[in-house]
Amino acid sequence: MGRAGCAFCAIVAGEAPAHRIVETRELVGFLDIRPLFPGHVLLVPRVHAPILADLPVADIGPCFTTVQRVERAVVSALTADGSMVLVNNVVSQSVPHLHVHVIPRRSGDGLRLWLGPRRPYADEAAAADVAARIRTAYADGGGGVS
Repeated sequence: MGRAGCAFCAIVAGEAPAHRIVETRELVGFLDIRPLFPGHVLLVPRVHAPILADLPVADIGPCFTTVQRVERAVVSALTADGSMVLVNNVVSQSVPHLHVHVIPRRSGDGLRLWLGPRRPYADEAAAADVAARIRTAYADGGGGVS
């Protein structure tokens, strides 16, 4: 189930310390040790899945139901204005084990680095081409990932 040398597998197994928030059959949630803001929670599957595409389909619903519940709890407990729920796949993924960030947000908190710079489409034809390529990959099962 776990992978040797994986920091998140060690937390899941109880071999590494963490401030645990929630444990379900499918995942473990704990405070990020390098939070963007206090209350930044990471939710990781118990099974070692490097990216979202590797998570067993049967675990997706239960995992994201828990993500939704934790998001509500973070906002409520910290009286935050809102939240950001984020998954990195490979790029910007510091630990190669799927993890969902639940980050409390406040108006004016200064967090902007995640969403810039924006790169608009050259024109409507370019946007239509990208949309068509994604639709085709989706119809083919998600780009060859099952």
